[in-house]
Amino acid sequence: MKLANLLALTAAPFALFAANPALADHHAATEAAATPAMAKGPALWKVADEDTTIYLFGTVHVLPEGIEWYDATIDKALTGSDTFVTEIPMDPASEAAMGQLAQTKGMLPAGTTLRSLLTPEQTSTYEAALAKIGAPPAAFDQFKPWLTGLTLSLIPLMQQGYTPGAGVEKVLLSKIGDKPQGALETAEFQLGIFDGMEQSAQVTFLMEAAEGMDEVAPMLDRMVSEWAQGNPDKLAEVMNEGMTDPAVAEALLYSRNANWAEWIDTRLDQPGTVFIAVGAGHLAGAKSVQDYLADKGITTMRVK
Repeated sequence: MKLANLLALTAAPFALFAANPALADHHAATEAAATPAMAKGPALWKVADEDTTIYLFGTVHVLPEGIEWYDATIDKALTGSDTFVTEIPMDPASEAAMGQLAQTKGMLPAGTTLRSLLTPEQTSTYEAALAKIGAPPAAFDQFKPWLTGLTLSLIPLMQQGYTPGAGVEKVLLSKIGDKPQGALETAEFQLGIFDGMEQSAQVTFLMEAAEGMDEVAPMLDRMVSEWAQGNPDKLAEVMNEGMTDPAVAEALLYSRNANWAEWIDTRLDQPGTVFIAVGAGHLAGAKSVQDYLADKGITTMRVK
């Protein structure tokens, strides 16, 4: 799976780096990223019965500054909702707790270094990637391969002007005031997807990050462009280019979409209005959240 695809499907890595900027402090000055064309704006759907309305909004967890996407339709749906729901808790206290969680999950045991897990050839490739971002060879020696892989995936985005602070969830959170918040998953669950990989798979992930650093930003640029223009089908096409491992796609995308559809089905039994914001890839293509809702006989209507 292309790393940009993987990063588009989980919020935790971006929240983690927003809460712990020191994880990615080895990067050069940022450049302005190209602003995608804004034709229709990002898509918005809703599910409703006689006393419940649930909005579904696809997000991009990290964006360049200056992309104007928040409009009156999104504002009306958000401010008119009783509850705001994201993939994981994103309040300041939860983000601070995530830093502690990363220290627990993402650090190697004392006496073990990351480079000791690599072959000489892998070490050479890895150190060349560190040199690209101006980091010394030992910069991430205390991190497990998965956390280092995430770091090497996010730094190129930051170098191109992407920032978690401009991410869609952060903007939405700034608009809701003291509105009650909810979450579909926990940060521990999302980070556990990475930490639960076998060590060999973590090393593979790390090496893909090291070898593909130059590809992450262009791929995400394409995803952001389709998202910003309200083209979920085109977004799915871009994402499908990197969906090469069925097991990974099932774990990161399809099974979670099914779980979220079940959550929505259950929530429809309670009156009120809910605004759900999740990674846009979950609301695009085959086996999307909407598809799983349709399997339950629940109609999703696009409202924007």
